[in-house]
Order: sequence, then C-alpha cells, then structure tokens
Amino acid sequence: MAVFAFAVNAASADTKAITVAHNDPIEIDNDLTLAKVVDLTMEKFPDMTWLKALEDQAAAIKNRGESWFAGAPQAGFRYQNMTSGTVHYADATVQIPLWNIGQRDAEKQSGIKAGTSAEMQSAATKLRIAGLVRSALWDMELQKVRYEQARAEIDIFEKLLAKVERRVELGDLPRADVLLAQTELLQRLSTLTQAEAELMHTRKRYASVTQLTKIPSVYKEKLADLKKVEFSHPAFVAVNSDIERKQAEINALKLTGSGQTNVTVGINSDRSQNDDPRSNQTESFNIGVNIPFGGSEHLQPQVAALNVELNRLIANREQLFRDLELAHHEAEHNLEVNQAELEISNELKQIAGEHLKMMQLSFSVGEISLMDLLKAQSRTQQAILGAKERTVMYERDIALYNQAVGVMP
Repeated sequence: MAVFAFAVNAASADTKAITVAHNDPIEIDNDLTLAKVVDLTMEKFPDMTWLKALEDQAAAIKNRGESWFAGAPQAGFRYQNMTSGTVHYADATVQIPLWNIGQRDAEKQSGIKAGTSAEMQSAATKLRIAGLVRSALWDMELQKVRYEQARAEIDIFEKLLAKVERRVELGDLPRADVLLAQTELLQRLSTLTQAEAELMHTRKRYASVTQLTKIPSVYKEKLADLKKVEFSHPAFVAVNSDIERKQAEINALKLTGSGQTNVTVGINSDRSQNDDPRSNQTESFNIGVNIPFGGSEHLQPQVAALNVELNRLIANREQLFRDLELAHHEAEHNLEVNQAELEISNELKQIAGEHLKMMQLSFSVGEISLMDLLKAQSRTQQAILGAKERTVMYERDIALYNQAVGVMP
C-alpha cells in the first residue's frame, strides 16, 4: 500500500492533508533471475496455444510422411444374384493408394521443415517476450527513481519550510516567504503523487505482461559483443524456417502430379446351385492398377496459392531485415547518446551541489532572497534526478541493444 500524508501548518495552525492510496504490490525475489522471469512469462503467454498447434501440425505431417501408403486403403465387396436364385457372383477387393516417385520423401521433408519452423517460432516468440520483460522492468526502475527523488525533495523542502518559519518568527524574513515555501512544498507533494501513480502504472504493466508479482534483485545486463544484426537473429531464423517449410510443401504438392496411383487386389467367386451351366464354378484372383494422367492443370491453382504465401514470406523477410537493422541503429545510437549524457549529467550534479551550498550560505546571512535559494534548490534537485535517470536509461539501453541484436538474457 502506497500512502502519502503531508501536513502544511500555516500561521493559523490549520492543517491540510493530502493522501493517495493505491495497491500494486511488487516484491523483490533474490532467487529470481531475468532469464527465469522470461521462462515463467512464456509459460503463461497467450501465444503458447498457437505454438502448441504448430508442433501438433508438424507431428501430423511427419506421421503422414512415415506412412507406407499415400492415402487410406479401401475395401470393397459386391454381390450379384441371378433372378432364378441358382447363380450368384461375389467380388471382394482392396484398393491401396501408392506414393508417387519421390513423393514420400518430400512429405517427410515437409514434416521435418514444419517441426523446425515450430521450434524457430518458439525461439522468436521467447525473444519477443524477453523484450517485453526488459522494457517493463526498466520502465519500472525509471519511475522508481523519479518517485524516490520526489520523496527526497519533500523531506528537503519540509526542512526548508521549518527554517523559514523560525526566521520569520525571529523577524529575519517577511511572512510572504512562509507562503512561498509552503507553495513549493505543495508543488513537490503534487509531483510525488504523480510519480507514485506512474510507478503503480509500470508495476501493473509488469504484472500484466509476466503474470508475476515478483522481480529479480538484479537484472542489469552485459553489453553484447555483436556490432550488427546477424542472420542468426531468432526473428530472422524464424521467418527463414517458414520459407523453407513453404518450399517443402510446394515440392510435395507438385510430386502429387495428377493424383495417386492405386493398386487394386481382388477375389471373385462364381458359384451356382444345381450345376447351372451359366456358372463357371470357380474362384479367381485379380489385380489391377489405376494410373491418373493429364490432370496437372487441376493442381496448378493449389501450387499458385502456395507460391503466393511463399512470396509473401520472402517479402516479409526482406522487410524484417530492414526493421532489424533500423532497430539496431537506434539502439546503438541511443546507447552512445545516453553514455555521453550520463557523463554530462554527473558533472552538472556536482556543480549544482556546490552552487547550492554557496546559495544556502548566502541565504543564511541574508545576502540572497528565498526565491533565489528556491531556484538554486530546484536546479540542484533537477540535476540529481537527471543523473539518476541517465544511469537507469544507460542500463536500459544496454538491455535494449541486446534485444535488438537478438541476444537472450
């Protein structure tokens, strides 16, 4: 529960209290790692049902390719009886679809490619989840810094208000300075309230993404050594595996040709009663082959449809590589900028701190007004906040750079 209470005491001894209450609990777990958070998030991620369906589909294609027959065998039976009732004929047959030359191997290859594609899609999804977790954690860390800074400023301005009130009582300062100090304090309280709200929003986002209420105690990352986007990037590998799978499907479909060759094996029975001369009184065995031909044009629409899907995947791959290169460039540039800004902000913080000490001394001896001191105080706190923010942003940019080049936590 985050509860903030603050009282401003005016000369009339009136008390104004401002309270904000909200509950979005997030606990630190020392045994939890960033990699474990990604794994736990993936277990509950909505895409898991889709990934499971891809695996089932790959298994089904593989099982079909391992079958001895190109389709389900059929059994048939025919019985014919003469009107006299003395002669009857019976035929029993079994029809077996056979694989065309190379078709079974193509089906097996299609199943293998489908399985590989399912695995690569899982890896790409895991990287995407890692990006969501990284972003949520560092957004929360950045808002935490702002919230803690806002709390620290309230403590500083409370102490300043107390000093001003004492000096007003002693007649060293005009009463208007008390109102000015109270105004500054109330503004800091408003800032704290907003910072708390933003912190709770980032906590809720983290909990929504991960379905967890715990975070690792350490999630800083080491900068990856990769200087560019490699073809081994999980997202690129995933789309490549989809292309290979689609190519295997087209190859297997083409080998279907005009259809499946069917072998038919049967037994015929020709029997009569009372030695009817129309009957041969025999059982015979027969075998036949049905070979389809001239129907390739009927297969072309299906091949063309798969080619449309294949070329869409190829186009997506080209666009993906451009997007990955752009994301890498932005991540690299942000990292360089924030590294430079971090050095500048640390110097600003040091200078602002020294200047504030001088201004406080000047205020204590009456050389400057309260307004001048408040300006110096605000600049110093802003410099302190800027240095803290840049530190977090630099660590965040390391994580985002790793994400851009496809490195898992």
